[in-house]
Amino acid sequence: MNSKEVIITLIKTNYEINIQLMTALKPYGISIQQFNVLRILRGQKGVAANLSTVQERMINKMSNTTRLIDKLIDKTFVERIVCKENRRKIELFITNEGLDFLKKIDPIIDQVEEKMVGNLNNEKKENIVSILNQLKFS
Repeated sequence: MNSKEVIITLIKTNYEINIQLMTALKPYGISIQQFNVLRILRGQKGVAANLSTVQERMINKMSNTTRLIDKLIDKTFVERIVCKENRRKIELFITNEGLDFLKKIDPIIDQVEEKMVGNLNNEKKENIVSILNQLKFS
């Protein structure tokens, strides 16, 4: 098997995973990227995050994080607080509505993820992650 076949298989697999996740999230009116932002903010455990923190932790670094956060604010899932002393400093928090939404959707995403890789035992899952971590991107 040559390198091109490996890359094509990875691209196809990534595409299929994204389709499965998008399909699961679509009825809830949220994108994969928005879901990712919510999980990042939940992981802050009540500590404020700034825009650069969220951007650094995003899976898709090409996402327009400001636009994603604006949409989550419109849905009342995220709150943005502008610092009174330094108006350039913006703090982001997940709201109770955002936390409740994640509680509702987490089991659905867990089910989708399990459907995709549930046929693999733990050793195979660990091997896949190990192999993928060996890929070089420089």
